[in-house]
Amino acid sequence: MHLTRPIALFCAMIALCGPLRAEPATAPWRLQVHERPMDDSSPTHPMDYQPLERAAQPWRLCILYPHLKDSYWLSVNHGMVEEARRLGVGFTLYEAGGYPNLARQIEQAEACAAAGADALIIGTVSYDGLTPVLTKIARSMPVIAAVNDIAPEGISAKASVPWREMGAAAGRALAERHPKGSAPVSVAWFPGPDGAGWVRFVDEGFRKALEESSARITEVRHGDTGREDQVRLIEDVLETTPWPDYLVGSGPMAEAAVSVLRARGRDDIGIISDYMTHAVHRGILRGRILAAPSDFPVLQGRLAVEMAVRAIEDKLVVRHAGPAIVTVTPETIRSYDADATLAPADFAPVFSAEPD
Repeated sequence: MHLTRPIALFCAMIALCGPLRAEPATAPWRLQVHERPMDDSSPTHPMDYQPLERAAQPWRLCILYPHLKDSYWLSVNHGMVEEARRLGVGFTLYEAGGYPNLARQIEQAEACAAAGADALIIGTVSYDGLTPVLTKIARSMPVIAAVNDIAPEGISAKASVPWREMGAAAGRALAERHPKGSAPVSVAWFPGPDGAGWVRFVDEGFRKALEESSARITEVRHGDTGREDQVRLIEDVLETTPWPDYLVGSGPMAEAAVSVLRARGRDDIGIISDYMTHAVHRGILRGRILAAPSDFPVLQGRLAVEMAVRAIEDKLVVRHAGPAIVTVTPETIRSYDADATLAPADFAPVFSAEPD
């Protein structure tokens, strides 16, 4: 099996796998709840969601991520660790190593089932590539979708935001700067890895929002969301095409673009991210990145764990919810909830933890 080792060895090295101690119950979370669960296009309504105070038993969760190549998933991990500690449950985490690794994530899901976990939480690498294995696993345990969009078969609950809206938020940031009828501007668009569970939707949202602008997409580059992959894609655009007015895409793309453009002396090219990471946050704070929507990944991580415990205990009331998306700019960056978005600077990934 090609399981990315989670687990005891790594955790022993970083000394992060001790018992999880319960914390006091948290205040209600302000969420957007979908009227039709598992349908991101369905209407939403705001809700003050009261999390469980404590798990009924020290359940064991198995968690799958696409990767830990950027700090977005590190922030999700932080939220999950904190919520597991608060509820008094344990977990084991596997990461697939990147969006191309569908076969590896299928193996990891099967390992979770074989190990006898009480619930599976999955941030998928593919919209429907895991549907057969997840449908099978769902016969014996709840399956909770986290962050990335996924086919609904076999899914008990979903902690996420509509990725069409994340793309649309990035598109609207351009439309505000260049409304329809103004002088045209060109955009190189880096939506992410082709075939990933969120990329098609973020692409649709971005393109729809651009219809209200004078911006036009002149180049598109797909690729995994590791920094090195994104540097290569940016360099390819800059070396082989007329230079665009804007580079727009994933958090790692925006992070890489700051360094690449600075090295080339081209601070006149604008950068917009379609999600928030630590480096994107710093880039906005320093005026290097123009805008990025936050979908509050720390809170999404908390919600996924809380939903998993509810599903195990047959207490699910809300099956599909997530935070309201907020677009962050240099003008608003000091007023949005960064604690619900970014893991602490000294946080290291936690791959395994025992309940108390």
